[in-house]
Amino acid sequence: MLQRSKPFQSQATEGRESDSIQETLSWVTKVFQRQFYLIVIVVLLSCALGGVYILTTPKRYSSMAEMVIDSRKTQMLQQQNPMGVEAPVDSAMVDSQVEIMRSESIALAVVKDLRLKEKKEFVGGGGLMSAILDIFSFDDGDAPSDFMLTRAALYRFQSMLTIKRRLLSYVIEITYQSEDPALAAQIANAVAEAYIVDSLESKYQASRRAATWLQDRLSELRAQASAADRAVVDFKAKNNIVDAGGRLLNEQQLSEVNSSLTIARATTAEAQARFDRINDILRNSKEDALVNDIATVTDTLRNDVINRLRTQYLDLAARESNWSQKYGAQHLAVINLQNQMKEIRRSISDELRRIAESYKSDLEIAKSRQQSVEASLGTTISQTNQTNQAQIILRDLESNAQSSRALADNFLQLYMVSVQQQSFPMTEARVITQASPALGKSAPKTSMVALICLFGGTIVAFGLATIRDLSDRVFRTSEQIESELEVPCIAIVPKVDSAELAGQLRGSGDVSGSGHLTTVSTFLKKLSGNLGSNDRTRRIAASPASQTRTGLPSRVFSSEPGVMDFVIASPFSRAAEAMRSIRMALELGSLDTSSKVIGITSTLPNEGKTTTSSAFAAVMAKSGVRTLLVDGDLRNPSLTRQLAPSANRGLLEVLLGTATLEEVVWSDPSTGLHFLPTAIEARLAHTSDILLSEAMEQLFQKLRGTYDRIVLDLSPIAPIVDVRGTGKLVDSYILVIEWGRTKTDVVQRAISEMPVFQHKLLGAVLNKVDLKRMTRYGRAEGDYHYNRYYKQYGYH
Repeated sequence: MLQRSKPFQSQATEGRESDSIQETLSWVTKVFQRQFYLIVIVVLLSCALGGVYILTTPKRYSSMAEMVIDSRKTQMLQQQNPMGVEAPVDSAMVDSQVEIMRSESIALAVVKDLRLKEKKEFVGGGGLMSAILDIFSFDDGDAPSDFMLTRAALYRFQSMLTIKRRLLSYVIEITYQSEDPALAAQIANAVAEAYIVDSLESKYQASRRAATWLQDRLSELRAQASAADRAVVDFKAKNNIVDAGGRLLNEQQLSEVNSSLTIARATTAEAQARFDRINDILRNSKEDALVNDIATVTDTLRNDVINRLRTQYLDLAARESNWSQKYGAQHLAVINLQNQMKEIRRSISDELRRIAESYKSDLEIAKSRQQSVEASLGTTISQTNQTNQAQIILRDLESNAQSSRALADNFLQLYMVSVQQQSFPMTEARVITQASPALGKSAPKTSMVALICLFGGTIVAFGLATIRDLSDRVFRTSEQIESELEVPCIAIVPKVDSAELAGQLRGSGDVSGSGHLTTVSTFLKKLSGNLGSNDRTRRIAASPASQTRTGLPSRVFSSEPGVMDFVIASPFSRAAEAMRSIRMALELGSLDTSSKVIGITSTLPNEGKTTTSSAFAAVMAKSGVRTLLVDGDLRNPSLTRQLAPSANRGLLEVLLGTATLEEVVWSDPSTGLHFLPTAIEARLAHTSDILLSEAMEQLFQKLRGTYDRIVLDLSPIAPIVDVRGTGKLVDSYILVIEWGRTKTDVVQRAISEMPVFQHKLLGAVLNKVDLKRMTRYGRAEGDYHYNRYYKQYGYH
């Protein structure tokens, strides 16, 4: 598949851009040409105003002082600012200082220090604007008050003062304009000095207010700290919170009670074990084994009675065993020993029971002590829990007390710093360049004012010209008709003034028209013979004498000379060529359909439809076409008043049957044109019904058989509805549009409301065209070449 190469595409794009630029330049040029006088007047007026301003404005001189906002400010006695007045110098702060210098307080200070309200420059004004304002001011004649003089001087002072920051630096430029160069320098330096004084005063006042506030606040904070300390002490006393060696007393008691409980539980367990052991011995040991089992009880080893009885028992047991071996078990001595041993065992058993009772008593005592310690522990734990809960509140109270005390100490330090700063106020601003009197004027700048007036006036003038040109919603060119209405512009009829018309008619007489008609008639007869039976050519070639064969009387027009006479007398004029252009469009448009009846109308009255109708009909009749001109404007028959003002019968009488067609038709012997007038004695209301009547339709059917062309002059389509009733009568419509007067939207709306008219509309005729002015709208080449052509061959 073939593709366009990129170089060719770029060339096409460049070509379109070039065409767009050329169209823009052409449009600008045309606007300049069309609105040339407006542009020149506005530019001259602007330059004149600039000249008046330069001549009437007093000379002013400028002086400039320079200040710097030093970010490396001295830190002596200002290590910490109590209220945050001193902040790091940044871009926003520098801009804020500029606004402070422009403030009314600084301006009033300078006005009062230099007594500017006593100087005429500040209260009297000067120049053209001041004079104009004085003229239109409404003073009651009383002397101005001191307040009014001060405000007037303040307004003048601020209008001449310029304060700005130099780029992004910390340097501030203070410029003042005055009629006196020395005063300008004095005021610029005074503004810088007033700013420094105001800055120092503001810092002193801020430090003083801060010290006063800090002093009051310090007293409050001290009272709050004392109250917080008292609240801590009262809370401790109320909740029995006592510190002992860095620990709470309850905590120490809990530790001691817990230790005592451990000891008591151990003692109880030990007593219970001793008691249980001795009970087991007493309950489970036999008398023979009792002496041996008591050795397992620790306390028995320390009991003298048991030790003695056990010793006796062991001696008796040894003797009993010895004697039993010697004397036998039944010996009386052996039995006595056994009885003694039995008695000793009983005594030991009794002693053990006594010891058991002692153990029981010890166990009861240990249990009682343990229960007491446990109860004391529970009480201590409960108190400790209460104390812990109270400590939460206590810690908050202590924290508040510490915070109050720390805040009071901090404010005390800030208070001391503020007191020191009252004695040493400092500012970041300092003057780096003093203003000096200027050597030359700074305003008004003549060259600048001239350039501004020239370029500003040009821009304003071209803007007004563009607005005026764009708001000119009337028809100016044939291209505009074709684009706005979508119908062809078939002719451009120039405007013929009365002087040109009279001169042409006096200079031409009948020679030009008659000679031309004879030549054309002869030529058309020859053409008719060569073409044979072509009916259209036969109609065109018919001679004027043929119109007399209709049998109509020859009533001669008695009108004053008009455009119809002009186009006949000047066949080589642009107006005559426009009529021939209309006829050519009619002939070409009727190749497929018959266009015998041509209705000529306009959108609004006085657009020239009547003169166009008569001139067009005369040109056709002069060329040999059997032509009838009918005045169809039943509301305002201006064509009748123009061509046959004495007619007392016409179209309406023919329709009513009170007169025949032969009795009312007028003729022009110079052109062979026939004219059917409309004579009315009173205004008619329902003229549209007459045009829609069957009698009118029958009349036009009869006229179609008699004439080759019937030109019907109709009423305007916008104000009157009569044209809508001619759809059955007319084959083709021609719309006459006055150049430079008829609005485009009016024509568009009128055409859109009549579909039949729009369908049969052959084209539009741009009438009353000023050919010289039309060249400004881009349509002059055809007229230029037309005139050049005829001048070249001697036709004038």
